[in-house]
Amino acid sequence: MRQRQSLWAVFTALTIVVAGILALAMVPPAARVDPPANASPNLPELTPLALMPLAPADARAANAAQAFVGPDFPAAAPYRFTGDSAAAARAADCLAAALLYEAGDSTDDQRPVAQVILNRVRHPAYPGSICGVVFQGSERRTGCQFTFTCDGALRRRYSDDAWQRARGVAIDFMNGAVDPRVGLATHYHTDWVRPYWSSSLDKLAQVGTHIFFRWRGFWGTPAAFRSNGGAPEPLIGRLAVLSTAHANAPDAALALVPVNDLDEAEIAAASAAAVRRVIPQAERRLGDTIILTLDRGTSADAFPAMAEAACGGRAYCVVMGW
Repeated sequence: MRQRQSLWAVFTALTIVVAGILALAMVPPAARVDPPANASPNLPELTPLALMPLAPADARAANAAQAFVGPDFPAAAPYRFTGDSAAAARAADCLAAALLYEAGDSTDDQRPVAQVILNRVRHPAYPGSICGVVFQGSERRTGCQFTFTCDGALRRRYSDDAWQRARGVAIDFMNGAVDPRVGLATHYHTDWVRPYWSSSLDKLAQVGTHIFFRWRGFWGTPAAFRSNGGAPEPLIGRLAVLSTAHANAPDAALALVPVNDLDEAEIAAASAAAVRRVIPQAERRLGDTIILTLDRGTSADAFPAMAEAACGGRAYCVVMGW
């Protein structure tokens, strides 16, 4: 009996192994990205937006000198978000923030930016989530892939109507909308700058002031964009002041505290070190107005940064310097 039980156990184990092998063999091609034999097996290198030292007019001339690849490039396939409602809310707000802070309050300019972000989600060189793509490298000053995530732009506030418009575009693209004007673009920049990587990519299109590019070779073909993402959507603390979906991020607590509910000691603690160091005198706060007493030797160029720091997490404030 023991021998029969042992044989049965071996047979069961072999059955499980064979089933596992069959399951792997049955994984649809869309889940794997295998470059052809004549293509580079290495994923393309991700580089931050390092700019050539060119004046805007010279950058525009250099950008214009690079030819477009032609109008007959393939459009991206529709993207469908498959996560749960909480993940969808986080993803929509990450995407909306990118559209608004990268392209401004223009839905026509926002649509190609949305396409680039979703193209990245589907490409193996990038994170497999929308929030992961948008905030990739933002923990490093020089590593961010989208400049608004690390240059302080999120301190600015757009109107609620502008936010809702951007969120509407984001939701449309998460549910299958496509912008064929930019095809499989994974990069873009404004026409008054010239990144070092521009000449190494295919120039596809220009929409407004943004110029759009894709990888060359296999990594820029439809076969390379076969994933539909699916990685967990992380919480982003810096979006907590804009998005309730990100309110539970570990680093979101201070951003969510209404400034009017803080006492003077807490307000001083929340102000940036630059303000406390350069302006040792007490600040005056009259409703939404903050009056700073500036040191006589303070450079005028430093005032915008000090004003932003003094404003802190407020949605609206007026800063006056004396």
